[in-house]
Amino acid sequence: MDDVIIIGGGPAGLFASFYSGLRGMNVRIIDVQDKLGGKMHVYPEKIIWDIGGLAPKPCYEVIEDTVKQGLHFNPEVNLNERVVDIRKIAEQHFEVETDQGHVFESKAVIIAIGGGIINPKQLDIKDAERYKLTNLHYVVQSLKKFKDKDVLISGCGNSALDWANDLSGYAKSVTLIYRKADIKGYEAMRNLLEQLEVEKLPNTHIHQLIGDESQTNIDQVVLENIETGEQTVRHFDDVVISHGFDRENTLLNQSSTKVDMFNEYSIKGFGNTATSIEGLYACGDIIYHEAKAHLIASAFSDAANAANLAKLYIEPKAKPEGYVSSHNDIFKESNKVVMKKYL
Repeated sequence: MDDVIIIGGGPAGLFASFYSGLRGMNVRIIDVQDKLGGKMHVYPEKIIWDIGGLAPKPCYEVIEDTVKQGLHFNPEVNLNERVVDIRKIAEQHFEVETDQGHVFESKAVIIAIGGGIINPKQLDIKDAERYKLTNLHYVVQSLKKFKDKDVLISGCGNSALDWANDLSGYAKSVTLIYRKADIKGYEAMRNLLEQLEVEKLPNTHIHQLIGDESQTNIDQVVLENIETGEQTVRHFDDVVISHGFDRENTLLNQSSTKVDMFNEYSIKGFGNTATSIEGLYACGDIIYHEAKAHLIASAFSDAANAANLAKLYIEPKAKPEGYVSSHNDIFKESNKVVMKKYL
């Protein structure tokens, strides 16, 4: 039996793994994806600014560091497995079942599934599926791919504005279309877009995709003004769709163990990362509590709190918190290895 099962291998789950190991607990991480890192893989080249004490760096470097830290105490890791049920059998005894037919047992459980399983909303027009492997994109994972290209972005949320901002420095041209008259998103981003060479077409949507001779790549896009019905045909090398995400929370809705919810997608936290079920904790975007700040940095704070609460649940006489790393003998040998790089 594991001490702690962590459901989710994003930044919250990985730091919960690290901190649980620091507290002397053995850990199992279960994640539906084929790699650790969670939603950060959606924007690997995005520059991350909002982690305290960390200079801005590309997200893929944050992923590498977070994964390395999360695996420091050698947790068991099960990838490509979706958790389908959580059952509390008795005090300090949970069963976690996956879609692979595995049933893992633990004394405590930490849920770190972000906003649930997210899938980009698909462009719902004829033949769109045909171009997903070529030049129809739902995420931007490499800016270099769009170098000197004419790019169309459909959407006006924060992700669409981010991509318009980033791609304006790489692409030959960027055209942003959106169905409403005004752009949503953060005020600072809207102001920044005014300074960029991004063509903005309000009240416009994609009416049709026209393929090249091979019918494997989009060659032209029929754009339609929603108010007037006027259509124009434009050539684009790449089309990026940013219409938001569909969120899947079937685990929380269908689990045998029912936790109190804050809303449809968020677990209710009781002042911290404790849930309505003793021994079951949550951290990161999946939980709401009054002290919440929706930043990656907050996910780390949540994770440490969840690990400490799990430790006290398993060992009520344990200390409330772990020793900080600068005082902890557990890192003595590892610190020597790290220091060699600076000496």
